[in-house]
Amino acid sequence: MQFDIQYLLLLQDIRNATSGVFNEFFNALSKIAVDVMPMLPFFIFWCVDKKWGYKFLAWYNCSELLNGFLKLTVCAYRPWIRSDLIEPAGDSKVAATGYSFPSGHTTAATVNYGGTAVWQWNKRRWVSVICIILLVLTGFSRNYLGVHTPQDVAVGFGATALVMFIISKVNNKLENNATAKNILTEIGILLVIAVIIYIQIKPYPMDYVNGELLVDPQKMMKDTFKAAGMFLGFVVGSYIERYYIKYQIPENSKNLPILGFIGVAIIFSWKSYLGSAIFNGMLGDNWGSFVARFIMMFFAVAIYPILIKKWE
Repeated sequence: MQFDIQYLLLLQDIRNATSGVFNEFFNALSKIAVDVMPMLPFFIFWCVDKKWGYKFLAWYNCSELLNGFLKLTVCAYRPWIRSDLIEPAGDSKVAATGYSFPSGHTTAATVNYGGTAVWQWNKRRWVSVICIILLVLTGFSRNYLGVHTPQDVAVGFGATALVMFIISKVNNKLENNATAKNILTEIGILLVIAVIIYIQIKPYPMDYVNGELLVDPQKMMKDTFKAAGMFLGFVVGSYIERYYIKYQIPENSKNLPILGFIGVAIIFSWKSYLGSAIFNGMLGDNWGSFVARFIMMFFAVAIYPILIKKWE
């Protein structure tokens, strides 16, 4: 038996020995990482610090696209498919979508907790320390719940941290270079096209058990279509914002926090419920998710800043 499965079985024994007393805690950490914390970049962009908010959004979109690309390239099966001894905790198995490698929850946690730790390191060190602890616990939760192997978590963190580092360096170097930013916009659009073509034409494992397909590649593509739509919405929206909107956070505005929370509520509702409800039925899960997430990110970067400016 491979080491990673042995490690997960050890954690599973601990879960069983403690009657699952920590299951809900780690499950909540995982849900916060992908449901709540991704709202942070939007609020920062609109209300706190536009440059840092833009950086957070760039980290978020690039890392999600990379995660989806890697998942569909490696096509690693989930631990419970690799070994029928693995029994994930609670409903965590239902919430685990896509292939296993690398961990999407760890990717999101690295962007938001890790990014906040870097952002606040010289301002509020205690915030950074808390974020680092939450990042470590979120990564560990994916192993503890039995839905990811250690390598899934390690690569989810490492690949995302590398993307964040590169984006930070490029952003600092090209901050006042409009021509270079325009070239990056064009490259971003071509990248989305290339990824969409790639994931649809590449071969996938087609393993059958008792005559039934073990994992349907078409269903595994959904998360990557979401990421591609978000990335394209960010690229196009940021270009329009940069040239035509030129958003500046209103100073001394009493309404801004309220507007920020309203915007977050809109994004959360669209991301969790409305977008898929409207478009998936018309366009199918994959392309419906692509269009819904494109609209969400375009709205956040290019439309909602206009509404804030007009309100103020």
